[in-house]
Amino acid sequence: MAAEVTLVAPFLIMLLVFIAVVIHRGVDARLRLDDAAHEAARAASIQRTSPTAIAAAQSTATSALSSAGVTCQSLAVNTATGGMRPGGMVSVTVSCIVSFGDALILGVPGQKLLAATAVEPIDTWRSVVVNIVGGS
Repeated sequence: MAAEVTLVAPFLIMLLVFIAVVIHRGVDARLRLDDAAHEAARAASIQRTSPTAIAAAQSTATSALSSAGVTCQSLAVNTATGGMRPGGMVSVTVSCIVSFGDALILGVPGQKLLAATAVEPIDTWRSVVVNIVGGS
């Protein structure tokens, strides 16, 4: 009995370590995606117009995931600005397809869609840009 345990134990330990690595990668990717969604919503909320808010959210989410080391096979950033009015809300949803191709031995799917949503308020006391025509 001791011989069988001695032979099987290293394989079981390797299997457990492999499972732990796969779980850690999934949890880490989810945390990084949540952070990227929050950063993107904040970047969008400080913009003045909807088009610039959408562009800022896309750019911020892409750079946040890149600097965090998350590689997405497909990245989608959906931004709802609500007209960018003071007191409104900006909502950003970041969706990323993460590859788990190296974990196929355990029956983990080759890829998984992860998504995170963050909502940020637009400052109520935001000033309105006024163009003054004329001179002194």
